[in-house]
Amino acid sequence: MQPIVVLLLDGLGDRAHASLRGRTANEAARTPNLDALTARGSTGVFYAVGPGRAPSSEVAHWSLLGYRPDEFPNRAVLEALGAEQEVSSDDVLAFAALRPAERRDGQLWLTGRPRYGEDEEAARALVARCADIEVDGLRFTLSPLRGGEAILRVRGGADDRVTDSDAFFRDRHPVLRPQAAHSDAERTAGAAEEWTRIVVDRLAGERFNVITLKWWGRRHPAPTFLERHGVTGSFIADSRFLHGLARAVGLEPLHAPETDDPGADLRARLELVSGRLDAGDTFVFSHLKATDAAGHTKDPAVKQRTIEVLDAELGELPTDRAVVCVTGDHATPASPDVIHSGDPVPLLVAGPGVRADQVESFGELDCSRGILGHLRGPDLMPVLLNAADRPLYLGSRPTPFPGADGYPARLEPLIL
Repeated sequence: MQPIVVLLLDGLGDRAHASLRGRTANEAARTPNLDALTARGSTGVFYAVGPGRAPSSEVAHWSLLGYRPDEFPNRAVLEALGAEQEVSSDDVLAFAALRPAERRDGQLWLTGRPRYGEDEEAARALVARCADIEVDGLRFTLSPLRGGEAILRVRGGADDRVTDSDAFFRDRHPVLRPQAAHSDAERTAGAAEEWTRIVVDRLAGERFNVITLKWWGRRHPAPTFLERHGVTGSFIADSRFLHGLARAVGLEPLHAPETDDPGADLRARLELVSGRLDAGDTFVFSHLKATDAAGHTKDPAVKQRTIEVLDAELGELPTDRAVVCVTGDHATPASPDVIHSGDPVPLLVAGPGVRADQVESFGELDCSRGILGHLRGPDLMPVLLNAADRPLYLGSRPTPFPGADGYPARLEPLIL
């Protein structure tokens, strides 16, 4: 049996661009190392949720790690776990953000955000002004993060099925009224609306005068990664929510910063991967956001160059002692007016015993011809476990953990 390594290049997928002669950034980039890895591995294309579906990173990661939508706690919970805050399944959480807003025809339009560092002290004081409010028997408390952001906890029998007041596109929509996404959430949605009005009153006259809410959720029962897949180990990332995601599924979060040098950032991650394999991890996940950031520039040439910089660091992946997967969580096209998209993401798997197909170049179109075909999020872990000689033998020795794809490492023998 082999350990598994996943190199997740966030937002790796792309769309074809006229400036790249009808190619994606992956197809246009010069990637000798990825091409060599592709030539000796199995390939396909990947949709974290499904074709045409444009997932957020948290939704995509939850799916590709083999977890079901009904187990998803939503991002506010992951942010709280990443900040090492206590999270109870009795509490409903939302992500709260202090923002400046101006009134236009009776509506509030966001105009910016506090600056990290510069506005920290003022923002923290304003959040504290609204830290404990009770509405309709529900208690709303704020636990600060940074930059005017906080985790909102709602206690007293709240329901998390509430829509966001943060409109995401501040230039297109005003602050929104929270609405119930289920009849049982009417009380919570109404209280959240009233809470927002109270906050606006308390912050009247201040430069930062509203707190928006989004990513409502609560913690749900779910097996650990070891229980579901029979492997365990570490999750290498920079962001708070990804560290929270690791904690939510029982992987060890390891911090690796992102800088303006993506090549050095990837090199540092690969050194961590090697160290974790040496330590005996059976699963190592490494996340890098540089490709997503490049897509958000909306300049295809920037994304192409970023992929080439990363490829230069991929000459010595541990394919001699692990099954290695390189893919992305979603597409972040370098084209206007699209944040993420539901386009296919290239995927390759290489390592001991992994069959080489006929694909020799890394990219969406070439990888679509590979032996792995078109995979969705829930397919990824079974494919990797199978390649690592760790598949669950269906129909024999079932595990007590729902949705298991591999055998749990800890079994309970019968004691006589």
